[in-house]
Amino acid sequence: MATLGGRRGRLQGTAHTQVVVYEADGDDPDTSDIARWATEQREHLMAALGTHGAVLVRGVVDNAPLLNDVAARIGGELLSYTERSTPRSQVDGNVYTSTEYPANQTIVQHNESAYSHSYPRWLFFASVIAAETGGETPLADTRALLDRLPADLVARFRDKGVLYTRAYREGMGLTWQESYQTEDRADVERYCKQHGIEFTWTEDGLRTRHRRPALITDPVSGRESWFNQSHLFHTSNLPPATREALAEMFDAEDMPRAAYYGDGTPITDEEMATVRDAFEECSYAFPWVRGDLLIVNNLLVSHGRRPYTGERQTLVAMAGAGGGDDGH
Repeated sequence: MATLGGRRGRLQGTAHTQVVVYEADGDDPDTSDIARWATEQREHLMAALGTHGAVLVRGVVDNAPLLNDVAARIGGELLSYTERSTPRSQVDGNVYTSTEYPANQTIVQHNESAYSHSYPRWLFFASVIAAETGGETPLADTRALLDRLPADLVARFRDKGVLYTRAYREGMGLTWQESYQTEDRADVERYCKQHGIEFTWTEDGLRTRHRRPALITDPVSGRESWFNQSHLFHTSNLPPATREALAEMFDAEDMPRAAYYGDGTPITDEEMATVRDAFEECSYAFPWVRGDLLIVNNLLVSHGRRPYTGERQTLVAMAGAGGGDDGH
């Protein structure tokens, strides 16, 4: 019977961040081995996630039911994907496909649902089909990123937070029905009121705005880290031609997505470029192998996706609800 041994491994990248890597000793472990190992090693895994922010278990989870089981054993009750900002499909229980963007597109670094009133603390990625080339899920330690950013920039974000705005309409990203997973406007209004989201119904659909902190303090280590999606929502994240075309079509409040400082003042393109450069300096990656399980502490480590060729399927599950009124 195969066992899973652990080691600390440095992954490919420019940063000095390390993750804990587990590999099977001998033949591939069967499902019962993996489930039992996840239960027995939960305390050690959580300790590693608190220190390093990510754990990679090579070649052990290659289907949705097994991911559902293993993620629940480690992270507890799995979370549904609410207040969506990207297209995904539900596969099994609360296991979803990773963001369904075209293969030639890059998904920039982000902490899952950092724009939302609530967010997952733990992310579980499983590689069901590894891409022919590319398709890595690069990671970045957002504690290290915070250390690389100019102190005055960090102070502004810490003091002001981030204002996120969205305008939902057909043909421009997700509709409000897709984002909130309902056809009932009353459900949307109830959700928005419960989660501090200002909303306005328009002829085209729905317009929302809400403020969130830009930094977060990890409740275990006490370390502060960068935790927002300002650089992703900011219009500078769009290709220049797309941004120019949208600016000609819509006023600022009707852009599909935008980000400002929490007091409504603009975040400059230069500031966002500084943030993106810091993410690039902190990013590291590994080539996926079928069955790889990647566990990420969402409060300390961001993730993204590189372009790829061939077929690729990576599944994700989320656990450990954070945010709300917990002060983080």
